[in-house]
Amino acid sequence: MKKIYALLGLYAIAQAGIAAEIIGNPKAAPAKIEMCIGCHAIPGYKATFPEVYPVPMIGGQSAKYIEAALNSYKKGDRKHPSMNGIAASLSDQDIADVAAYYSQQVRK
Repeated sequence: MKKIYALLGLYAIAQAGIAAEIIGNPKAAPAKIEMCIGCHAIPGYKATFPEVYPVPMIGGQSAKYIEAALNSYKKGDRKHPSMNGIAASLSDQDIADVAAYYSQQVRK
């Protein structure tokens, strides 16, 4: 009987984790992407702080990739001073919304 309760407990925990998954809303993103447009919407743009970085066009990129990249900047695993600061200011919902928005854009 204890095994059944243990399995039910694990099942409940797994279901709570699934229910807590954050879903990106591209319609909520326009107010959140203002910081992105200045670099990521200019074809061929290169940022020059603190050194020259080619800036990728992120429109049409996979939402999962964008989320992973922003979370890596947020944690400091990816190094770029501007992106580290911007990502640190975003909530998990903000990241999901921005990723959903850009994933629906057309690649240029």
